[in-house]
Amino acid sequence: MTQDLMKESMMGALENVIDPELGIDIVNLGLVYDVELSEEGTSKVTMTLTSMGCPMGPQIVENIKQELIELPEVKEVDVNIIWNPPWSKDNMSRYAKIALGVR
Repeated sequence: MTQDLMKESMMGALENVIDPELGIDIVNLGLVYDVELSEEGTSKVTMTLTSMGCPMGPQIVENIKQELIELPEVKEVDVNIIWNPPWSKDNMSRYAKIALGVR
């Protein structure tokens, strides 16, 4: 599988991870900045949360691990939460903006 197809497959799996507070998946919310898969099968997810004090952070990370480990190519999942660049409503997909009533 090419790197692009693998990335697409991983992003598809991450669409199953819902932010419990907003009820929208983390991909459409624009929280996932990048996903990579090493030759050894370690998946690295670079993402942010809607706020630094997000109480759902640990639960979201756990859900990410559960979703990605189901892909046959993924042996291990490493979630790297960064705060720069900070998340903003501009990161959201059109779908998320409509669902949340954001203009």
